[in-house]
Amino acid sequence: MAINDPVGDLITRIRNAQMRRHSVMSVPASKLRGWVLDVLETEGYIRGYSRVEKDGEKPSFEVELKYYEGSPVIQKIRRISKPGRRVYSSVRDLGSVRNGLGISIVSTPKGVMSDAAARDANVGGEVLCEVY
Repeated sequence: MAINDPVGDLITRIRNAQMRRHSVMSVPASKLRGWVLDVLETEGYIRGYSRVEKDGEKPSFEVELKYYEGSPVIQKIRRISKPGRRVYSSVRDLGSVRNGLGISIVSTPKGVMSDAAARDANVGGEVLCEVY
């Protein structure tokens, strides 16, 4: 089955797995998904992830979700830039999410990074999603 929006699919799988209180979830592997998972891991929203390759199957990522006192660390995750409406932001227009308690994940010419890292690198780009 072809997936038109891999980041939207990743976000939905994370949301669904956390609603069911899963500790580990699986998602098909791609470079963009790996970069988004890297940002989530460095910012402390997930425990980690690993690439799994089984015989006769396409590679996938096993993502370890993170919980604090029984509730998910990711309270809300939502897609900003969608295939039908791309949202771009310059470095000056990158706002904070929930007064700095959350992050935006931005795809920049220097790679996929959080909004704080994009401000430090002085680059803007496509705002993929918000996490808090």
